[in-house]
Amino acid sequence: MPSVNLRHSVRAIILDEHDCILLCRFAIPEPAGTVVWAAPGGGIEPGETPLAALRRELQEEVGLAIRTAPPHVWHQEVVAPGHAAGYDGVINDYFLVRTAGFDPRGALSDDELAAENISGLKWWHPREVACYGGPDLFSPRDLATPLTALITSGVPAEPVRLGL
Repeated sequence: MPSVNLRHSVRAIILDEHDCILLCRFAIPEPAGTVVWAAPGGGIEPGETPLAALRRELQEEVGLAIRTAPPHVWHQEVVAPGHAAGYDGVINDYFLVRTAGFDPRGALSDDELAAENISGLKWWHPREVACYGGPDLFSPRDLATPLTALITSGVPAEPVRLGL
């Protein structure tokens, strides 16, 4: 069986004191006009630890500094050529970060964020995610389900495996 080239990424489930989640709006060029709301984060660079990557990505994208190692709560593997440019898919490891609400503004300029397809940041209440009926997608697609379980049950003993 041929080897599969997956992009390894880290993402943060950032929850404020009201259990609202901070999501990035990714405007994906292909297929044209696709908008996906996803947790902030990104690829792990060669030689970088997952925690170092998470710290770097959160500073760059939302301006949040984390000092401790957050708990690993979800694991997702998506094998789908074209899902991540240059890769056969992606592995996302999600970490829970609890914080007071803040006005997100990362170290990256608007142009640098746009180069990463990020066109906005928004705090979402879990009910808004569950009831959303618009054209945008969420990642994972059923975000409301694991998010509600995480808020209700707390940190799982082992990371929950997610679908697409």
